[in-house]
Amino acid sequence: MKVPLFDMTRQYESLRDEILNVVDSVFKSGRLIMGENVKRFEEEMQNYLDVKHAIGVANGSDALYIAARSLGIKDGDFVITTAFTFFATVSCVTRNGGTPIFVDIDENTFNIDLDQVEKVLKDHPARNKIRAIIPVHLFGRTVDLERLEYIRQQYGVKILEDCAQSVGSTWQFSDGTVKKSGSVGDVSILSFFPTKNLGAHGDAGMILTNDEHLAEFCRIFRVHGAKVKYFHEMEGVNSRLDEVQAAILRVKLKRLDSFHQRRRDLAKLYNELFEKYDLTNHIVCPPLGEGFECVFHQYVVRVKHGHRDRLKSYLESRGVETAIYYPLGMHRQKCFAHLPRVELEKTDRACAEVLALPMFPELREEEVEYVVKCIKDYFEGECAC
Repeated sequence: MKVPLFDMTRQYESLRDEILNVVDSVFKSGRLIMGENVKRFEEEMQNYLDVKHAIGVANGSDALYIAARSLGIKDGDFVITTAFTFFATVSCVTRNGGTPIFVDIDENTFNIDLDQVEKVLKDHPARNKIRAIIPVHLFGRTVDLERLEYIRQQYGVKILEDCAQSVGSTWQFSDGTVKKSGSVGDVSILSFFPTKNLGAHGDAGMILTNDEHLAEFCRIFRVHGAKVKYFHEMEGVNSRLDEVQAAILRVKLKRLDSFHQRRRDLAKLYNELFEKYDLTNHIVCPPLGEGFECVFHQYVVRVKHGHRDRLKSYLESRGVETAIYYPLGMHRQKCFAHLPRVELEKTDRACAEVLALPMFPELREEEVEYVVKCIKDYFEGECAC
């Protein structure tokens, strides 16, 4: 059996007629840039996430760069973030002239360790120059939003939420209030890269904020810094959400919550099968838990006792596609070698142990069962040697 890590064609088959109709409507309209679909999609995302402003841009990396720029990050500023993330989370700081301060992760969630964040805010020699924190809601699991709000108020820092993998994930506050990732940051970002839970058929991204002034900056900056065409208030960039992609994303947004539920159901099945086959001595599954709702952008396990790479090769030999997010932390990347050296033991361990298994809404139960059965076969063979 062949089991893909991700297969966009299955979703396309179920949505094909509707997607082709909306794309055809865009072409017939003759309005391909910043048209009605972009406007409507921004409004629909505002309503879905309960934020005041949603600004469509060309991709998630641009969203991060522009969002960091809107916070005024510049030469001499420091920004606390995680090294266990994609490159763009960090480059949005350095491209604006700032310096990232890497802290380690929470081993249970892979998200930034907020205890360490507070320690840096209290003890770092340049703590007065720390302008912002960039938490990443990794693999669809929300960072503690209530504590993020506390940290912002307590230490006077800005929060830039990286929600590239977490659109629609939630956190329950102590008073029972439930908020979605991206709704509490001074500014937040989304990616609509095709593999994301809400994926375009090309590149696309979005900036979110409840701050009118930050929203205005981002809207102007994304179109060459011009509020009025040909009259440039700042040196901006060209980063506009494509009208075709906005039309496609509107089709998918209507189904996003059902896609999320399907992902959670598949994650639950994975966990149950690992328990059933007595594999929990070898595999650490992601928690389902209460008080938060993960949207499982990826289903990532830890493979214990140095078996990760051999298991990955074995699964590939059995037709199961997997991936490693991430094989090398940002603190060890060559391009950031000029930054102060930092040891992040938990991040390094995660890089050596994590393995993403197939996860997308159209994945079939029998495929999940086959994946786990292959893992069972691997460990039975290893233990017999």
